[in-house]
Amino acid sequence: MNELYTLDDLDLGSLRGQRVFVRVDFNVPLEGGQVTDDTRIREALPTLRDLCAAGARVILASHCGRPKGEPDPQYSLRPAAERLAALLGQPVAFAEDCLGEAARTMTLQLPEGGIGLLENLRFHPGEKANDPAFAAALASLAQAYVDDAFGAAHRAHASVVGVPALLPRKAAGRLMVREVTALGGLLGEPARPFVAILGGAKISGKIDTLENLLPRLDRLIVGGGMANTFLAAQGYATARSLVEEDRIALAGEILKRAAASATEVFLPSDVVVTDDLGHPTRTETVAAAAIPAGTMAVDIGPASRAAFAAALVDAGTIFWNGPQGVFEKPPFDAGTVAVAQAVAASPAFKVLGGGETVAAVHKAGVAERIDHISTGGGASLELLAGRELPGLTALEKTS
Repeated sequence: MNELYTLDDLDLGSLRGQRVFVRVDFNVPLEGGQVTDDTRIREALPTLRDLCAAGARVILASHCGRPKGEPDPQYSLRPAAERLAALLGQPVAFAEDCLGEAARTMTLQLPEGGIGLLENLRFHPGEKANDPAFAAALASLAQAYVDDAFGAAHRAHASVVGVPALLPRKAAGRLMVREVTALGGLLGEPARPFVAILGGAKISGKIDTLENLLPRLDRLIVGGGMANTFLAAQGYATARSLVEEDRIALAGEILKRAAASATEVFLPSDVVVTDDLGHPTRTETVAAAAIPAGTMAVDIGPASRAAFAAALVDAGTIFWNGPQGVFEKPPFDAGTVAVAQAVAASPAFKVLGGGETVAAVHKAGVAERIDHISTGGGASLELLAGRELPGLTALEKTS
C-alpha cells in the first residue's frame, strides 16, 4: 500500500472558507430516535475539530443501516447530528437529503468553522452502485475531500471512491490514518511473540485473513463457534455444536500449515455446553473431546480460559477478532470476558476489531487498556487479508 494523502498534505491553513466533504462512519445503533452507542461519532472528533478550527465549512456524509436505496425514517441520521452537536459543543446543521436543494442550501449557509450533516447516503441507490451522476452531485457540494470512514473503506461506493476521483484536493482523516498505521503494522514487523485470537461463529469470513496472517504468527488462539470446526477436524465428536461441515478439511489444512510454520495453535481443551440456548435445562463444563450427545458447545471452559491467558502473558503484539462463545447470551459470555481481561493485562501492543469484540472489552471494563480498537470489522479483516481497499486506493499518493 502506498502512502496516503493526509490532512497535513491538504494544508489546514488553506482551508479557511473552503467547503470540505468529509465521509464519516456514523453507521451507529439507533433506538427510539437516539444514538445508543456513539463510539464511531467520538472517533471522528479529532478530524472534525481540526477542520472546524481551520475555518473550513465541513459537510459530513455517511450511511446508516441497510435502507435499500430509498428513504427509511428508522435509519435517519438526524439523531447522529444531534449527538455530534452535543459532543462538539456547537450547532450541527442537518439536511433532509444528501442531494438537491436541501443539501445545497445547508452547504451554502454554513459559516466558516461550521459543520453540517447530510441525510443517509444509502437513501439513494446511486451510493452503493457508485453511480457517476450521484458521485458528481455529491462532489459539486465541496472543494476538497476527506475520508475518515475506515469502516466503509472496503466498499467501492460513490462517497468512498467516486467523489475523491472528482476532487483533486483529498486526504485521509486522523482516524483513517490511525487505523491504517495500527493494522498495517501487523503485516510489517510486529513485536514478538505475535498472537492472533480469532473467534466468532464461522471460519468462512476470516479464511483469507487467517491464511495471510498465519505465516507471520507465533501463536494462534481459536475460540467461539469456529473452534468447533477445528475440533471436528481433529476427529472430535461435536454433537449439536455449530460446525461448518464444508470447512472441516480446510481447518485441518490450516492446522497442518501452522505446524509447518512453527505457529503454536491453541484450541479449547474444555467447553461449556448446553441443551438449549433459549431455555437451557442442562449446562455443564466438559472436555472438548467429550461433548455429550444432544448438547452444543457455547463457550470456552475454565481450563481453556487459563491456557489462552497464559499464551498472552509474554506477547509482544496481539490481534483479536471475534468472541469466544455465544457472547450475547449470559452466562455464555464468561469466556469472552475472561479473554478480554487477559488481553488487557498483557504488556503487548493490542489491536481489536469486530463489534462483539469491542463490546466485550467494554463489558469487561478494560477498553481504555487496549492500544487500538478498530472501527471497521470487515475493513480490518480485508486489510489484514492483504486485499486492496478501494477507499484507501482513492487516497494514495501517485508519486
